Amino acid sequence: MNTLPAQAVSIKGLTKVYRGSKHFPPKEALTGINLDIPRGSIFGLLGPNGAGKSTLINILAGLVLKTSGEARVWGYEVAGQSRMARASIGVVPQELNLDAFFTPRELLEVQAGLYGVPKKERITDELLAAVDLTSKANAYARTLSGGMRRRLMVAKAMVHNPPVLVLDEPTAGVDVELRRALWAYVRKLNEAGTTVLLTTHYLEEAQELCDRIAIINHGGLVANDTTQNLLRHIDNKRITITVDRDLAEIPATLREQGWEFTPPRQLTLHYKPSQSGIGKVLAAVQASGLGIADLSTEETDLEDIFLQLTKRPAV
Repeated sequence: MNTLPAQAVSIKGLTKVYRGSKHFPPKEALTGINLDIPRGSIFGLLGPNGAGKSTLINILAGLVLKTSGEARVWGYEVAGQSRMARASIGVVPQELNLDAFFTPRELLEVQAGLYGVPKKERITDELLAAVDLTSKANAYARTLSGGMRRRLMVAKAMVHNPPVLVLDEPTAGVDVELRRALWAYVRKLNEAGTTVLLTTHYLEEAQELCDRIAIINHGGLVANDTTQNLLRHIDNKRITITVDRDLAEIPATLREQGWEFTPPRQLTLHYKPSQSGIGKVLAAVQASGLGIADLSTEETDLEDIFLQLTKRPAV
């Protein structure tokens, strides 16, 4: 293609039905998914186990055949233009599938050869440096730590310099320090122009990294918006107040408004900002004759949204 596509990935009416058997009925894993992933974004794909995330990724990667609908990677249809679509995507799977007796340099060279990258165009040393494995370039993969192997998997997915990179649970089973290091590398790749599709069970990770987030449940899309808009999706906030004196019980007017009391001085209220601003909330406390010594508020986070959306049927 001569021009860069506005959407790195474009999915329309994507359906996947796995055939049944004598003992098992057919299973509809994806039900008419419509989804666009903007070029240059870090896009989060979330959902509980069995929601259809892996099926969707495997269709994009050319590993699973779709039943109906359209799926394009970098403008190329995954079925009709499979060679170009596969050349446009790199996938880092959850499993650490590395040959233990190859060195990182050998692994990247072999992978580049499988993608048909000419020797003079290979970026093996550049990738090793990018994932901080230059010093381990000639060590057997079996001697690498779990974190090093995870970084090597990212480099392996990038040997053909794809514009779209899929990270399937990239920080599963790694410690917090390594997780932060991988986050930094993902941002670096994105700043260099790579579109990143991230699946993760760590909601903090999605909230920290992603520009946009889609949530899939029971094979259908239940949310697709910017991260900030999703965080505003649930109209719910919590305020905790410490009053200026010990109380034997909560004033009746506050109890009627839904305040909860934790002796001797703490009051907590869940309220909807769209219906009652914080000024009105504080005025009610003061009207009851209490002074405010301290207060804190807690915003909705992505976990709240995820749990609410995945508790109801897909639409």
